[in-house]
Parts: sequence; C-alpha cells; structure tokens
Amino acid sequence: MELAYYSDYAVRLVNTEQPERGTDSLTSVEAVRELFGPAQQAARRATDSDVTRLRTVRSRLRAVFEAADAGDEVLAVDLLNALMMEFPVSPQISGHEHRDDGGTGGRPHWHMHIADHAANATAGYTATACMGLAFHLTDLGVDRLGLCQARPCRNVYLDTSTNRSRRYCSDRCATRANVAAYRARKRLESERSARTGRTAETTQDSTPATDR
Repeated sequence: MELAYYSDYAVRLVNTEQPERGTDSLTSVEAVRELFGPAQQAARRATDSDVTRLRTVRSRLRAVFEAADAGDEVLAVDLLNALMMEFPVSPQISGHEHRDDGGTGGRPHWHMHIADHAANATAGYTATACMGLAFHLTDLGVDRLGLCQARPCRNVYLDTSTNRSRRYCSDRCATRANVAAYRARKRLESERSARTGRTAETTQDSTPATDR
C-alpha cells in the first residue's frame, strides 16, 4: 500500500464536521471506528477519550487545509510538521502480497507500510493521516489541498486532477454550485432587462410631443 493512500484518512476526519452547518458526526466510539475503514485491528483500541482527542486533531488538520487553500504554503507545511512531530510514525517494509498470479508460491511484492505501535487509537490514526497527507503534499503540491467552494459546504478534498482544476468536494456540490451560478446569471439578466425597459419608458415619457 502506498503511503500517499493514507492521505484520505485526513480528509475523512476533517469532513466529520460541517462548521457552517453546525453538524458533527464524530460523537461516539462507533464513529471513531468507522473512520479507520478496513483497519479493524487498530479501530478496536478506540475508547470514549478518542472522540475528544480526534476532534482536537480534526481542528488542526482543517487549519492545514485552510492555509493551503489561502495560498499560505509555509503555514500549511509548518502546521503539518507540528502534527507529525507530535504523532510520529514507524514505517516498515511489508510483503504480504505476491507478484505471481499463482498466490503464495510467488515472490512478495514489497511496499512501504506504516507500522501500528501507537499508544491509542487517536495517535495511530493521526500519525497515519499526517504521513499520508505529507506524501500527497510533497508529491503533488500544497495547492492540491482545497476547501469546497459550494457554500455552506466547507468539506476538504485532495485535488488529483491533471490540470489542478478541482474546486468542489463532490459531484453533488459541483452540480449545486453550477445551478446556483446559472440562476444568479438569469436573475442578473432579468434585472438588467427590467432596468433597460424602465429607462426606455422614462425616455419616451420625457420626449416633447410635436404637432404633425
């Protein structure tokens, strides 16, 4: 598994909260375990304390995305580095898959993996998320970390498009933003048309009558 894959851990955690909507789905141990996805072994260590601890990490990770979205690359890197110093990782080489289609008889497919030696679920999750985000940031650029532009949604996302064109966290938000923009253009056109009509009427009314 490539380390950059783990960047999705950061996105999943940050997007458990919608600040402008006042919603928060990170409210229970079950919600913490769901964040881990298939990594059930690590999720089993989750306790009530991890809800509070992960909420704190969530705020700090959001700050990384906000700094990146605002174009402050140095701040984004500094904030992420601070998290990685606080939650270090232990990378190791793993070879549990095999190169041959035959399965167990082939040579192992060696790849980098993050060893799980964390003291608690929060430390393990945070270390994984930050390392993945760091690989994504250094490989693709700080400007690939973004905030959804379809308000009130402020979900974060990782832009993997070839032309760095992503602006929304999902197709749903992109559609909603496009519809809103279309309606705004139509409303502006109607207002301009109304103003033009009123101006024409005023001009006609102010023109002196002439004898024929």
